[in-house]
Amino acid sequence: MKLSITILLFTIFFTNKINAQLIIGTDINNITSTTSSLIQFQDNSSKGIILPANTKTPTSPTNGTFLYDQTDQKVKMYENNSWVNLSDTGDNSSLVKNVSNDNGDGIILGANNSSAKGVLVLESSDKALVLPRVNDPVTTVISPYPGMICYDTTSKTIAIFDGKKWNFWK
Repeated sequence: MKLSITILLFTIFFTNKINAQLIIGTDINNITSTTSSLIQFQDNSSKGIILPANTKTPTSPTNGTFLYDQTDQKVKMYENNSWVNLSDTGDNSSLVKNVSNDNGDGIILGANNSSAKGVLVLESSDKALVLPRVNDPVTTVISPYPGMICYDTTSKTIAIFDGKKWNFWK
């Protein structure tokens, strides 16, 4: 009887669709969570998101795509069918070369499929990405990496590191 109940519970648990928020870098009890985000990061850390460092421009990018372009050493966003520079010319000499083969189409969070192409695609009609919130990244992040992005809680701007310096967007 116990075995039957255990199998039934196991089956119910793994056959139901599970919707959950992804919280990275902290104990769930120590975060001010919001139901309006797909991914949320630890508050006041010294870490950000590292954007992909591309050596060639993606084919058929989707509006809202972010990357670090190694050819001109700038962080860019694809918007209204063209690339917009989000940083000055940086320095990619500290980039670690990725020698692995790309395998697959990336990861989609928030939906079963998406028409967008990328390493990580967040797909939702009512949720968003909450960037890592860093208090003054210029002094807090000791070794920033080219293409790093976070939200600066001091200046209330998006902070983007281009390999040389921080760029800020309001």
